[in-house]
Amino acid sequence: MTGENPVASRAATLDWGVRLLYVQSAGLAVLTAYLIVLALTSDVVRIAVAAALTVMVALAAFVVFAVARALGRGKVRARGPAVVVQLFLLATGGFLLQIGPVALGVLLLILAVVTAVLILVPPSSRALGVD
Repeated sequence: MTGENPVASRAATLDWGVRLLYVQSAGLAVLTAYLIVLALTSDVVRIAVAAALTVMVALAAFVVFAVARALGRGKVRARGPAVVVQLFLLATGGFLLQIGPVALGVLLLILAVVTAVLILVPPSSRALGVD
């Protein structure tokens, strides 16, 4: 065992927070595919609006994936953007509580709160070297 570097212990809370960020990224990728199908199969489509919305959602999927990957690699600078993503998710969940499917709004609110808590708890902070 001489000459080997000891593996730094990873916090389970950080690992689960990163996994939930990957789930959010996958959800945005599915939404992107749905928007593409919707634009291709709809009778009346405003091309500019459909393209802009689809590109924005695809970009969001990529950004959330990049944040999850960076946070998974222990980059402390990714924690702020990860929390901002959760704030956007909270806003979306609150909006859905008001106008849309309430069950989906509740699900998004729970997902955002759980992910933010997992990213911000002390074991995750220590794993990132913030403590």
